[in-house]
Amino acid sequence: MPLNDADLVARVLLDDDHHAFAELVRNHQSAVRGLLRQLTRSDFALADDLAQETFLRAYKNIRSFRGEAKFSTWLYRIAYNCFREEARKRKELVGIDEARLEAQQDPQTVDPALKHDLMHALQLLPLPERSAILLCCQNGLSHDEAARVLDIPLGTVKTNVLRGREKLKKTLAAWGPN
Repeated sequence: MPLNDADLVARVLLDDDHHAFAELVRNHQSAVRGLLRQLTRSDFALADDLAQETFLRAYKNIRSFRGEAKFSTWLYRIAYNCFREEARKRKELVGIDEARLEAQQDPQTVDPALKHDLMHALQLLPLPERSAILLCCQNGLSHDEAARVLDIPLGTVKTNVLRGREKLKKTLAAWGPN
């Protein structure tokens, strides 16, 4: 019977069990890489580098995992921090230019191959809304867990999810058949 995350973390903490940590990586690497790929707007190389950094930091800091939240929530927090640090290094904007958003929502300026493309629509969202949507809707975190990952108030997460969903609906409707 496979061990759950709590059992694997305990083995890492008690015995410095590298195999247990490798199992944690195998269990969570796809979700972490997926989140980072979407946060980086499909920059796969950067997302993979950030995922590697996430797991290195998780291993180095596993003693700080208190078990108050799920291991995956703690891991997403590390991944999100890696992403934010990289964005700051690159001095990238964490939002999106509203004029660009308006232009890309115009169905005549959108490449027909991108119509109805949820992933493209997600990339148009400002980072706070995109992050909340990805964590809650795609990765299945509760609003409370997403608030912990993003280190923002619960109400802000709820607002960002609501606003993000409304913008996605508007964007996808604009791209729909006339």
